[in-house]
Amino acid sequence: MSGNELKRTAARLGKRETVQVKVCGLTRADEAVACAQAGVHAVGCVFYAKSPRCVTAAAAREIRRALPPEVSCVGVFVDEPFEGVMATASQAGLTAVQLHGNEPPEVVERLRREGLFVIKALFADRAPGLDEALNYSASAYLVECGRGVLPGGNAHAWEWGRAAALGERHPLILAGGLTPENAAQALRAALPDAVDVSSGVEAGPGRKDIRKVEQFIAAVATAGARRRIFA
Repeated sequence: MSGNELKRTAARLGKRETVQVKVCGLTRADEAVACAQAGVHAVGCVFYAKSPRCVTAAAAREIRRALPPEVSCVGVFVDEPFEGVMATASQAGLTAVQLHGNEPPEVVERLRREGLFVIKALFADRAPGLDEALNYSASAYLVECGRGVLPGGNAHAWEWGRAAALGERHPLILAGGLTPENAAQALRAALPDAVDVSSGVEAGPGRKDIRKVEQFIAAVATAGARRRIFA
């Protein structure tokens, strides 16, 4: 199904919220636009030098400007100080950020006071853990296993059901090892409000395979959610 067909399917489901999709690690404006046309609700731009998907603020600004207004552009940071996050968000024109390291709760609070939508990553197998959500005042929480060398999911599938309890109390974005083939299984296990995928829909690091994006969206198109996270 095309992006418009998926939206019509969601409309037929009535007022029930459906699981939203964030595709992370975009590096090109044309691929971001293609993702939006396929039906994604948000894209992520990574500002972490060790990531093969790292982009500059200028590149992220180009991506954000190319997107339709209903698709969010989220800046992803790892242990970046408050001042650095704010500077990059301003340069790229971002209104949403994702903190994917060991940032203290005070940074989350300060960013929210500046009007940013703040997603805080929590991890099943390392700190900050799933039981630390109450320490933060994030707009939403992204949960993955936390295994591997890089801060992200490292394409590791994991026991997604471990995130389910957190989703009962807080807005939940599920990540880590998701693909078009296992997305439905992950949704049944964790019951998230949104899902985040990167390497599972790639042709190579930072290069999205739009056919895989379409397959992923189709796999989650009719799943229900408790909340709407992205606009």
